[in-house]
Amino acid sequence: MEQHARPDGAVNRAVPASAVRAMNTFSEADLEKQRGVRRMKLTATGLLLLVAVVYVLAKWAHNSGAGPWAGYVAAAAEAGMVGALADWFAVTALFRHPLGLPIPHTAIIPTKKDQLGVSLGEFVGENFLSQDVVRQRLRAVGIGSRLGTWLAEPEHADRVTAELSAALRGALTVLRDSDVQAVVGEAITRRADAQEIAPGIGKMLDKVVADGGHRRVVDLVVARAHDWLVLHDDQVMDAVQGGAPGWTPRFVDKKVGERVYKELLRFVTEMRDMPSHPARGALDRFLTDFASDLQSDTDTRARVERLKGEVLGRGEVQDLIASAWTAVRSMIVSAAEDERSELRLRVRASLLSLGQRMAVDPKVQSKVDGWVEGAAVYVVTTYRREITSLITDTVAGWDAEHTTRKIEAHIGRDLQFIRINGTVVGSLAGLLIYTVSRVLGA
Repeated sequence: MEQHARPDGAVNRAVPASAVRAMNTFSEADLEKQRGVRRMKLTATGLLLLVAVVYVLAKWAHNSGAGPWAGYVAAAAEAGMVGALADWFAVTALFRHPLGLPIPHTAIIPTKKDQLGVSLGEFVGENFLSQDVVRQRLRAVGIGSRLGTWLAEPEHADRVTAELSAALRGALTVLRDSDVQAVVGEAITRRADAQEIAPGIGKMLDKVVADGGHRRVVDLVVARAHDWLVLHDDQVMDAVQGGAPGWTPRFVDKKVGERVYKELLRFVTEMRDMPSHPARGALDRFLTDFASDLQSDTDTRARVERLKGEVLGRGEVQDLIASAWTAVRSMIVSAAEDERSELRLRVRASLLSLGQRMAVDPKVQSKVDGWVEGAAVYVVTTYRREITSLITDTVAGWDAEHTTRKIEAHIGRDLQFIRINGTVVGSLAGLLIYTVSRVLGA
């Protein structure tokens, strides 16, 4: 990388060495153009020598009394030499000092190369990177309609789907699981800490109770409790007998255990079979009151928040959050690799649908065009200086002498035509002036 001072005194950004080498190297096409310039120089110089010889011969003939025609020829040749020399000076002054003399305002390209680069960059920025020009050009292209027509083709939708899948797989492969897991865990924890959950849980519970949604859970719990009691009667009675005082007779403990078990089984059975059981009503009232406390009772809400913090702080919960990313990533990668997966089929269908809408719906086309125009305008207005500096910095990195020869190779052939035209036009102008002066003098 190289840095170069600009004409305004600022330092250009580093110019890639490859760009400098590319400009400072002559290609075979450049060499061929350079040979063409030499041939045209010889032609223009030969024409100058020709009119000089004609002038000498015409003056000799005129002085020898050859007739009036010799004066006309001499005047035309003289003016042709003046025109040829003037244009030779003008063309040469673009690239170097004529005859090696440091005449002011000559060798313009090598001495003004950096200023020309700055001017070219400013010209491009003002006339090609303006907001109005970008919007007008993009609007004329009709990107929305063209993109929709292209995307509506099944093979194109397949191609975009495949590219998106490859990009998704690549992104998920590059990402380190530990980094993503840390970000996901931190985001979930931060979001949970920032938002109180008790009121939301209370509203949800209130609606569930009002709609009777909890009754199925109660039915399931009491049914399972009844089945468990039927299968584990000995365990229940043993637990009751084990809690009895040591001084009571064992047969009394056994009777008490059997009585407790039968009453418990009866209670659960009645609760299972009676939708209007008082215990169910009590449970409904408890849940309703609890839902209200979650929304309005300060102590209850504080307890829920403390419980939330304790749960989130447990390592098992953080490990669960982290493992969720691994499962999700594996699922997405597998779906992206499988051409017949639901993910890829839905993406393909969405692209086809979007393309069809964009191709025929003016509103969608206008919206897409607006997005593209807005993005392009943002880029050119925000990064205009960086874009134009590409021209300025690249030109500043070129070698002055080599750049001069390369530019001359590309445009020098046409400039030699200026010398030729100057010779011809000068001759005709000289002939006309001489003729008019002779006519008026007569």
